[in-house]
Amino acid sequence: MTLEVSIEPAPALQIHATDNVAVLLRDVRAGSEISVSGARRIARNDIPSGHKVALHEIKRGVAVIKYGAAIGVATDDIAGGDHVHSHNLRTSLDGQEEYSFAGPASRPPASSESADNFFGYRRGNGRVGTRNEIWIIPTVGCVAKTAERIAAEANRNLKGRAEGVRAFVHPFGCSQLGDDLDDTRRILAALGAHPNAGGVLFLGLGCESNQLDRLLEEATDLDPARTRTVKSQQVDDEFDAGLAAVEELLNLCASDTRTPCPVSDLVIGVKCGGSDGFSGLTANPLVGRMTDQLTAAGGASILTEIPELFGAERPLMARCADGDIFEKFVGVVNGFKQYFIDHNQPIYENPSPGNIAGGITTLEEKSLGAAQKAGVAAMIADVIHYGARATKSGLTILEAPGNDAVSSTALTAAGATIILFTTGRGTPLGFPAPTLKISSNSALAERKARWIDFDAGVMLSGEKFDDAADALWRKILETASGAQARNEENDERAIAIWKKGVTL
Repeated sequence: MTLEVSIEPAPALQIHATDNVAVLLRDVRAGSEISVSGARRIARNDIPSGHKVALHEIKRGVAVIKYGAAIGVATDDIAGGDHVHSHNLRTSLDGQEEYSFAGPASRPPASSESADNFFGYRRGNGRVGTRNEIWIIPTVGCVAKTAERIAAEANRNLKGRAEGVRAFVHPFGCSQLGDDLDDTRRILAALGAHPNAGGVLFLGLGCESNQLDRLLEEATDLDPARTRTVKSQQVDDEFDAGLAAVEELLNLCASDTRTPCPVSDLVIGVKCGGSDGFSGLTANPLVGRMTDQLTAAGGASILTEIPELFGAERPLMARCADGDIFEKFVGVVNGFKQYFIDHNQPIYENPSPGNIAGGITTLEEKSLGAAQKAGVAAMIADVIHYGARATKSGLTILEAPGNDAVSSTALTAAGATIILFTTGRGTPLGFPAPTLKISSNSALAERKARWIDFDAGVMLSGEKFDDAADALWRKILETASGAQARNEENDERAIAIWKKGVTL
């Protein structure tokens, strides 16, 4: 094969000095010259932007290294300049693993405490919301449409008394058994106590499995003065009754005002969805800086998507504050693996088709990029189960799957008042908490300007990491103080509940 060398070498990034692959920053054709860390190589194939190129020969069975760690093994001999992807690279992960705790690893110095404030709503229990909304939460899917009708009518008569009335509907609450029913109850109870809700209406049917009285027993954080309930089968007109209840809550919210709050009162949830080959280079490390900066100031960050930590969990486990937290982390990781085994599914059936198209080949590669949202300095202060609330400052690991809607709902229920959602492929989805979409590449930010709140791809064209981090920090504080996220502008707000078992 005759290779023709291009005049201008295509840029590529070798992330770690030990890596034997680099990530291309733009598309290249076979025969094009590639510039990597001052050296030049020739592409042997057409290679898309965000994908990997071999820096030198990698023999079959040898580990492919990215981020300074193995992301799988070569399934064929790979020549220098070859495209490295699913045709010649496979995962090394197989089955469950054993873990041991040697004590917390020494961490790089954390950022100094921040004197920054945001303007939030301090609730009676001391928690601080970034929004002042009325949330209508149906106990069962049968009254979902009624909840939406009540919210629509209430919003027509808002008169500035709150920032909106939101109905968070779902198809569950009946014909569920065991853990599924318990999880539905826990998630809805936790959402009802969220500080972004200045008032909450629980709308029941009456005969459902998810009985309203039982749900209220579990919702220990609810403010009784800001909670209303309607059982549809026990009133003459559930729409009128619901609207009257919301009207009472709106009158209470009318006196709520934003006040200066330290960033230690802020809780962020960190999430990635539709990742690409740049996510681990730009958006995820940038969000990791936010985790480090906020937790150093006494705030909280919540990390979830447990199956998308497989292959990157060991460095995170070394950051557990003590042995008990380590054991909880191990239990959540191995519990998730057993969940796949019990359902006769492969543990490592990842990445998604969109991830693969964007340049991610194996779960190790995806996980090593995703785990960067946890930062490098924040210690893991707690590990909590699905439906539970984060109660500690620092970094909390939350049990939830990788699905965008399910995990982001769980982050909100756990107390996140803003979600930082990184993406390389894009999505319009939004959740009860303001959801800032952070693109890994500038092409996405330009093409989907109505979806994307912040472009982390500018770092690929020369902007300094510290400058991008400062800009994102300001964006977070502005959003926490009331500036609308794109999902709010587009009225993209939804919840999804994790279904694990059978339906009657």
